[in-house]
Amino acid sequence: MAEQPLLQVRDLKTYFTVREGVVRAVDGVSFDVQAGQTVGIVGESGCGKSITMRSILNIIRKPGAIVSGSIRYRPQKVKLKTDAEGYADLARLKSTGRDMRSVRGSEIALIPQEPMVSFSALHSVGNQMIEMIRLHQQVDHATARAIAIEKLRQVGVPAPERRIDMFSWELSGGLRQRAMIALSLSCDPSLLIADEPTTALDVTTQAQILNLMRRLQSELGMAVIMITHDLGVVAQVSDYVVVMYLGRVVEQGPVEQIFADPKHPYTQALLRSIPSMHSVTRSELPSIRGSIPIPFNRPPGCPFHNRCDAYMPGVCNVHAPELTPVPGTDQAVSCFLYDEVEVRA
Repeated sequence: MAEQPLLQVRDLKTYFTVREGVVRAVDGVSFDVQAGQTVGIVGESGCGKSITMRSILNIIRKPGAIVSGSIRYRPQKVKLKTDAEGYADLARLKSTGRDMRSVRGSEIALIPQEPMVSFSALHSVGNQMIEMIRLHQQVDHATARAIAIEKLRQVGVPAPERRIDMFSWELSGGLRQRAMIALSLSCDPSLLIADEPTTALDVTTQAQILNLMRRLQSELGMAVIMITHDLGVVAQVSDYVVVMYLGRVVEQGPVEQIFADPKHPYTQALLRSIPSMHSVTRSELPSIRGSIPIPFNRPPGCPFHNRCDAYMPGVCNVHAPELTPVPGTDQAVSCFLYDEVEVRA
């Protein structure tokens, strides 16, 4: 029998109701995360990747709200009310309640997209780390400071005894990102969500951060959700890939299968867009024609049909495909190109 996942997201829908209408930022997303696994979530900007992760942490701000679906998490340290299988539904917890606050940081931690604005500019890095540690662990200030210094040392921050009293704006981009990772790991979470952790870093620093995350995951045995639009990063660090488009999952599967034989036209187009050393000099890089539709004017049927080279009139623009397993593989795809996907009236 297969091991039960650490996290199960099922038919998650997060909508934003504004004056102009309803933005379906996350529109029926489902995926699993196994303990110790790295899941890469990829797609163009505006596909709903970050909102999906914010929904898992239950930090959606108004006018947004989780309108349906479940986020079943198997708590490892925190005592929560669970079902018969040992899962707590995070979507049912009050966002500002004690139970949800006990999960954030302790069980599930987040590396936000931009550490420069995520750290408080008015407090030292150490002050923020110590506050987090003491919030989730029954330790005094001196012990919390020692833990914080050790975490900074663990992520490769030089002279952590001195850096701990520095402000984020006194650190370089690479050191800021390492400090943010140290903050996220302060309470040894079981699941780490990394939202574009290498944004705005140079190639060398990016490689160092990715190597650091792989090493820490191996040492700590935690699961990781890596949000990125860089398929090169996904290929390096992920075990499993979830491809999103306009708030939906269009394809998912093991990283080797996705890169070797992508099924969905959108995944194929993303892979073609990766620069290659074998490209002809001064040739134009392949790109996906068109752009993501305006959220208030979503196309009927398959959301990708107006950009798809395999578009079938009368089918793709009328019916919405569902995510269905592809026989003979571990992949699932949402596309009418495969006979196993039925056209539903």
